[in-house]
Amino acid sequence: MKQFNVPGFLISSNLYEVNTRQYTSEGTFKAFMEHLPRLQQMGVEILWFMPIHPIGIEKRKGTLGSYYSIKNFKEVNPEFGTLEDFKFMVKAIHDLGMKIIIDWVANHAAWDNNWTLTNPEFFEKDDQGNFKSPYDWTDVIQISHKNTQEQEAMIEAMSYWILECDIDGFRADLAHLTPLEFWIKARKQLDVLKPNLVWLAETEEPSYHNAFDISYTWKWMHATEEILKPGFNMHSLTSLLAAASSEFKSELRMYYTSNHDENSWNGSEYEKYGIYARALAVFTNTYVHSVPLIYSGQELPLKKRLSFFDKDEIGWDEKPALHFFYSLLLQLRKRDPVFKFNAGLSFIDSSLPVLAYKRSVGNHCVIVILNISQENINDELKLPDVSGVFNNIFSNELREVDGRLKISLEPGDYLVFEKIIA
Repeated sequence: MKQFNVPGFLISSNLYEVNTRQYTSEGTFKAFMEHLPRLQQMGVEILWFMPIHPIGIEKRKGTLGSYYSIKNFKEVNPEFGTLEDFKFMVKAIHDLGMKIIIDWVANHAAWDNNWTLTNPEFFEKDDQGNFKSPYDWTDVIQISHKNTQEQEAMIEAMSYWILECDIDGFRADLAHLTPLEFWIKARKQLDVLKPNLVWLAETEEPSYHNAFDISYTWKWMHATEEILKPGFNMHSLTSLLAAASSEFKSELRMYYTSNHDENSWNGSEYEKYGIYARALAVFTNTYVHSVPLIYSGQELPLKKRLSFFDKDEIGWDEKPALHFFYSLLLQLRKRDPVFKFNAGLSFIDSSLPVLAYKRSVGNHCVIVILNISQENINDELKLPDVSGVFNNIFSNELREVDGRLKISLEPGDYLVFEKIIA
């Protein structure tokens, strides 16, 4: 049974993941701050920072190591700046009306984490009494989740960032590897410190919504990777979405076309999706119960894989080419009541090879049509019970709809129509 209330603003909000190391040539909080006005103008609301903590040196991978190999949970990575730099950035984010959540790694830590000296009992040991790595993650060691003192120390470290720096929540790394009971305990204690904290879980375990507001959508991600392959089945994708809606009911999910893991290990969205990348980005921003994610540089667009353990600067243009594309989608989410009230979704059954759906509440309606097939489409889409004047949000073209709509789409094209209310 869910024990916590989801903050109301999340329903129509969005996430933007910040890779501090690669975002600028300096790789610092101060340098990143120069981008804040641009991101605020684009419509970004919640900034998720990859771990901000010092990175372990012992058994480090690459020259700079993994963000997720944490040396001290209550310190700032000196590569990014100082604690005062971080506090100053948090205030700047808040002054622009945005929120900030930080990545939290509760399952493992660096071999030279400070607890290995002060509290070695916080970690699991092998038969010889040595620290041991989870899986093949050789740069980290496994935390003992049965140790209640470790749990309290971890929660106390989380509280530090709320009380000392005024952050707005957490993204839990591989949340399901840490017992749900820990997260419930953490949320009970930390929600008291600040109202409406944001809790994002990297998991697809439905039960973790007992502690978290938003979960991941790996199944959808893997299904969409089939788009470029011969014989892609549109029906299998809609069936998967229908099954997810049945499993998760009204819970919020984070839909995305890229993030730090996907980009570095599986390729950019253009490697995976080719010409369909933007259409799928439209999906993430318009699908029901979605809190969409934009990863660092996607607004450029970013077409390269970023190194995970070494410096690999994104490299910004003066004006990112997809700034307007994302801003239109994020503005729609804030403007139209179908998103504010998390209106239901109906797939539009069609003989045409398109992914089409409508969302409506009261007299308001949004129609989304995505050509993720390999066919050119020049036909009429039947829209039962849909009528009125609609605006194409990308072209500002007005169209009269009376149960049908003429569409012309090449593979990878997309249409988003918003009903005009007189």
